Amino acid sequence: MSHSPLFFLTNDDGIQSPGLRAAVRAVKALGDVLVVAPATQQTAMGRSFTGRPDASLEPVPFEVDGQAVRAYACEGSPASVVRHGLAVLCRERKPDLLVSGINYGENVGISIGASGTVGAAMEAAARGIPALAASQQMHPDQFMRHEAKDWGASEHFLRLFAHKLVRARLPQDVDLVKLDVPEGATPHTPWRLSRLSRQRYFEVVIDDPGPHSRLQDGRVTVQVDPASLEPDSDVHALVRERVVAVTPLSLDATSRADFGVIREALGG
Repeated sequence: MSHSPLFFLTNDDGIQSPGLRAAVRAVKALGDVLVVAPATQQTAMGRSFTGRPDASLEPVPFEVDGQAVRAYACEGSPASVVRHGLAVLCRERKPDLLVSGINYGENVGISIGASGTVGAAMEAAARGIPALAASQQMHPDQFMRHEAKDWGASEHFLRLFAHKLVRARLPQDVDLVKLDVPEGATPHTPWRLSRLSRQRYFEVVIDDPGPHSRLQDGRVTVQVDPASLEPDSDVHALVRERVVAVTPLSLDATSRADFGVIREALGG
């Protein structure tokens, strides 16, 4: 039996995403690699369980730097594909870490619920598997185009934290870690722990809003309110400080407010 860690890699941008290949390049020297990803683009699917009912895992040719990697594609959402891949490929050997990414575009603020990158990581975390969701900041116009990018810094930090997470004993409430690398970062860019900002960050703008407006008329923009931006947040780290934001996340979405105070607010 292999004593090397097993890395399960996925990506909401699909099996052909250059960001997925960058993620494989980042971790392949650390252990064994298994790639299971949606067959097509699945951005903004969150943790939804959707897909073609008759879809199955299909082996696909996958090479990184001339090295063949075991890889499968499936017609489904990122969380569905992760759930299915774990159920049928990992019965005898549980992954030591699931890596979701590297995503085209940052995943910060309270809109991360829509993120397929984070959704895939949450599905693994819900099954007791440590998970890392990695994203690289870029202009929203580039989220779906998958143009050539310099992934060097993102690969460096993904490798660094993958190495840490397969050895770390994190507190019970840390179910997954979110990694966001700023545009223009280098391997020497600092990183810091951050919390999830309460700002939406991504906003959809419709130039002529009304009942006639179509969903496709909305343009995704980045909007940051400096006056209310929390200094310890992922948005502040990424946008204002230009450092790598490392955000520990919990599957427990229960409010941390005192229940007595809530009870009083509800009238006893």
